[in-house]
Amino acid sequence: MNASNTLPRQGHRLLQIGVALLLFSSFEGFAIPYLAAPRLGLSAHTLSALQGVLLLALGLVWPRLNLGMAMSRFAFWLLIYSALAILAAYVIASAWGAGNETMPLAAGAFHGSAFQEAAIKVVGYSSAPTGLTAFALIFWGLRLTDARPADS
Repeated sequence: MNASNTLPRQGHRLLQIGVALLLFSSFEGFAIPYLAAPRLGLSAHTLSALQGVLLLALGLVWPRLNLGMAMSRFAFWLLIYSALAILAAYVIASAWGAGNETMPLAAGAFHGSAFQEAAIKVVGYSSAPTGLTAFALIFWGLRLTDARPADS
């Protein structure tokens, strides 16, 4: 893949993943009453819809980023990981009926075993530094560049 094609391809992938998250949100909504922790299921439903819209917006902006091939690839994968990791933490917690230690407002009284709580914590907390780094790179990539020709 050449450098000039990287950003548009990544932007297109973000659009695809955004639509996939909206589809996931739609179908996951039907499962909410059957989950071990329905309130966490509702949180996962809303989170996946929010992430879908976010990735759609970023997919449209992505080709305009002023990032090199390596940095755009790094930001792209950090963003995808961050979005999917926190969503996975909520989905796992809602299926297990756990998560009170990590997400007490959403989980309420649902508390799992030590292993379940630790797994949710590791997956959920790993999304924060990756997401913050991705957003910092995206913010940096949105900087304006000087379009004036250089003086000779």
